[in-house]
Amino acid sequence: MFLFQYFSTGHIRLLLPAVVAAAFFVAPEANGQTCRISVGATPQGQQCYMEVYEYDYVTEKPAYPGGDAQLIEFINANRQYPDRAYREGVQGRVTCSFVVNANGQISHIKVLKSVEESLNREAVRILSLMPDWEPGRVDGHPVPVRVIRSIPFRK
Repeated sequence: MFLFQYFSTGHIRLLLPAVVAAAFFVAPEANGQTCRISVGATPQGQQCYMEVYEYDYVTEKPAYPGGDAQLIEFINANRQYPDRAYREGVQGRVTCSFVVNANGQISHIKVLKSVEESLNREAVRILSLMPDWEPGRVDGHPVPVRVIRSIPFRK
């Protein structure tokens, strides 16, 4: 943004040294990649965003208590296949994203790959029941991290 402001006001001589310097020097704190996720809108209709780290770019990844095996056990124990979808043979994997906040709580659950509306709702319900996770960390400090997981539905 800073470089664009210089460019848009016509200070091209200031832009070029900054671009060259940026190409050769990386700030030491730039060790994780972040993304913006939508968290709703203000009463005036302006979209609001939250900046979170991507799962693959944190030094310590967020972890479900007990690990992945316990996560699968939790999903299997809490999954309630919607009756109509089961009778009609609807199956597949609902892929969702959610944020593991710096305090380990789960928030901002969103369906990324839909199967069928009742299965989507059930996947969101399961994820919203999860206990707090061990948060992700960057340089030892807990940070919010976006995680992507699929909830399988097989007949």
